[in-house]
Amino acid sequence: QLQLVESGGGLVQPGGSLRLSCAAPGFTLDYYAIGWFRQAPGKEREGVSCISSSGGSTAYTDSVKGRFTISRDNAKNTVSLQMNNLKPEDTAVYYCAADPYQNRDRCDFSVEYHYWGQGTQVTVSS
Repeated sequence: QLQLVESGGGLVQPGGSLRLSCAAPGFTLDYYAIGWFRQAPGKEREGVSCISSSGGSTAYTDSVKGRFTISRDNAKNTVSLQMNNLKPEDTAVYYCAADPYQNRDRCDFSVEYHYWGQGTQVTVSS
């Protein structure tokens, strides 16, 4: 069973930055499309960003465009989400997810992903 592990969450001030990482010990992540999702208390989970298995395509929800960047580091077998200019509305538990069935050069965070991590808390507050 594929196990995904997120790290890098924490408490930051508005305008600050965090980098989240997703790892899967024992598995090669470049076989999967990887998505980042978030869920705030009392709200449904929403898709934030995704990267295709090849690394050639990325997508972002409108609210984070220009602020967040998703990338692969295949040498480290990780996928990262660099989050800049963080806002209070970015506060949520962030999850990485993996999907083996998407096109290798496309990604879509509107579909159901097959594997999920445990989540990492991001809190943006002054």
